[in-house]
Amino acid sequence: MDEIIDKVMKGEIKFYRVEEHVGNDVNLATEIRRKALEKLKNTSLENIGKYSMDMNLTAKRNIENSIGCAQIPIGVAGPLKVTGDYVDDEIYIPLATTEGTLVASTNRGCAAITRSGGAKSKIIRDGITRAPALKVPDLEHAYKLVSWVSENQKNITNVFDDTDPFLNLISITPWIVGRTVFLRFRANTYDAMGMNTVTKGARFACDFITQEQPYAKLISESGNMCVDKKPSAMNWLLGRGKTVISEVVLKKEIVKDVLKTTPEKIAELAYRKLFLGGAQALALGFNAHVANIVAAIFLACGQDAAHITGSSMSIITPEVTTNGDLYIAVTIPSLETGTFGGGTGLPTQSEALSIMGCLGPGNPPGAMGKKFAEIVAAAALAGDISLLSAQSALHLTGAHERLGRGHV
Repeated sequence: MDEIIDKVMKGEIKFYRVEEHVGNDVNLATEIRRKALEKLKNTSLENIGKYSMDMNLTAKRNIENSIGCAQIPIGVAGPLKVTGDYVDDEIYIPLATTEGTLVASTNRGCAAITRSGGAKSKIIRDGITRAPALKVPDLEHAYKLVSWVSENQKNITNVFDDTDPFLNLISITPWIVGRTVFLRFRANTYDAMGMNTVTKGARFACDFITQEQPYAKLISESGNMCVDKKPSAMNWLLGRGKTVISEVVLKKEIVKDVLKTTPEKIAELAYRKLFLGGAQALALGFNAHVANIVAAIFLACGQDAAHITGSSMSIITPEVTTNGDLYIAVTIPSLETGTFGGGTGLPTQSEALSIMGCLGPGNPPGAMGKKFAEIVAAAALAGDISLLSAQSALHLTGAHERLGRGHV
């Protein structure tokens, strides 16, 4: 091993080719790269090298040039009572974060929701998207291509769906910009988040389209109208992944006892902070910190962390009811999640999903992914309820002083 480390340090063996020299043993290759990097940079990577994962599990799926694992503390919030079309249970929520107060705050929101009878969640739209960009000679050909795609959607669907047994094309929406045609494919990928699956389907469909209409040239398999890993008005309005809503009516006594504020104060804060402040900032989101909860669940449960950008776009809508209670809901237009594939099969991520009863494919297909989305939305609601309460009572600074300012 020392000889290989020496060759890596000298550049005679590239980092990405170490596996070829150790019989494709990813664990050993990981150790060699780490030790070489320690010597090259005169540093210690002791803690990056402490982990329980078999790195061979990550080969060709999760990571390249591996040197170890990052460790993020995981806490649990709950129980959170959630009722939906796919879940009816009290759930514990695993949250991976380095931000003090986040778990405690979310836990308080869970308590308020559960004591009020639980949150109700519902998915109103589902489908992951990919939007290739095709170039045509001129506007007339652009219009011709869009018309041909509309007339031949059945054949295109057959080509698209044949690429994977768990892929079902829902729609193709075209846009013309000059002589560029964008085709936004929307598909059901069941329990997988499905970005790679829908990309493959879209590529095969575009190959079929360009064979039949050779004046069209595929420029990019992703033309940025998907919209992938970027906050956007497109996904805000049309959705990507799951469009999910979670709601609860909080009894005014519980708002007072658990959240230390009143429904009226929360409603006024939402008007001035979320809606006026969000409008003035032209924000793609009118919420307190939905991204915090989405990010913590994503990191714990093996989701694609970059999808936090779109998955946290949301609207929180608090209203004081006629009897003085607080109706409050979160609407998330573009929650991009999955319980199968990607990082969900890694050891700690699988365990975190199992805490919520959300690991693996569902029966029927898609049921587990939808259950997970219903829970994520309810957890995001719990997090925002607690933070809005703290801010409406002017308790935010004190909470961070108590729980988020420790020093090693």
